[in-house]
Amino acid sequence: MKKTVFLGALTVAGVAAGASAAATLDDVKARGKLNCGVTTGLVGFAAPDANGVWEGFDVAVCRAVAAAVLGDPTAVEFVPTTGKTRFTALASGEIDMLARNTTWTFSRDTDLKFEFVGVNYYDGQGFMVPKALGVSSAKELDGATVCIQTGTTTELNLADFFRKNNINYEPVPIETNAEGQQQYLAGACDTYTTDASGLAATRAAFENPTEHVILPEIISKEPLGPLVRHGDNEWGDIVRWTLNALISAEELGVTSANVEEMASSPTNSPEINRLLGTEGNLGEMIGLEADWAKRAIAVGGNYGEVFERNIGENTPIGLARGLNAQWTDGGILYSPPFR
Repeated sequence: MKKTVFLGALTVAGVAAGASAAATLDDVKARGKLNCGVTTGLVGFAAPDANGVWEGFDVAVCRAVAAAVLGDPTAVEFVPTTGKTRFTALASGEIDMLARNTTWTFSRDTDLKFEFVGVNYYDGQGFMVPKALGVSSAKELDGATVCIQTGTTTELNLADFFRKNNINYEPVPIETNAEGQQQYLAGACDTYTTDASGLAATRAAFENPTEHVILPEIISKEPLGPLVRHGDNEWGDIVRWTLNALISAEELGVTSANVEEMASSPTNSPEINRLLGTEGNLGEMIGLEADWAKRAIAVGGNYGEVFERNIGENTPIGLARGLNAQWTDGGILYSPPFR
């Protein structure tokens, strides 16, 4: 029979978990590289450019973490994952974190034993159809064939929506967004359903994007964000507060253009000083150098800069901030204070 040896308020199991948590940071530093799980390719969020360099909204989180921990935003190995393989890759240790359009849900948090460190995009599931189909509402899709990625919350939401509205559909299972795009354009399905942001990114890559319509219904809540393994508390804190640093930087007016100047001498804002490491010891608390957040922000700017450059209204994807605006601007984007 296995015995538990109590050490004050801690158990041997607890000590082992703590050692495991510290090990991820140690492993990343020893390796000199962050292994970051991303999607197999979704323009604007995570996709390699013509030179094979990964870029995008989710990629920016990986690079910010690499800069915070290693001082080098290019020290990242991007590992493409599908809806089916992403969780295995994280649980097995193949990747250190997952920064891929992944929805924070109860079962993924508790049953699959992952730790979502925050939300970097508040989304919802939608439907895209060819304009020629003549459909103006998802409720008119009775009997439609639907391209749907397997191993996703999208599958469950789709079944719930059609059941609730007493209409039928025929699923066309796909593994990746690229496959979904191909099948949809080939006419294998009447509609493609996924997160609305993903639909916008997919449509932007079409030869004739104006021939396709994203229907008005948003049928779910999809809070998307980075995640780590359960028990990886120390590492989770680093990823969480790196994301928060990008969000807080926008609220506080810290940008890629002024971060070096603000960090070179203390400002009249105590919170900016704490964020940039010119005051206090926040970096020490998470096992990093004092300027960890400054390095993360300097990579691609604050959250707003990352958003506008990759998926904002002036990009082909054309997403408005909406819920992802700062709480001070009518959105729900909000970082806990740096103190």
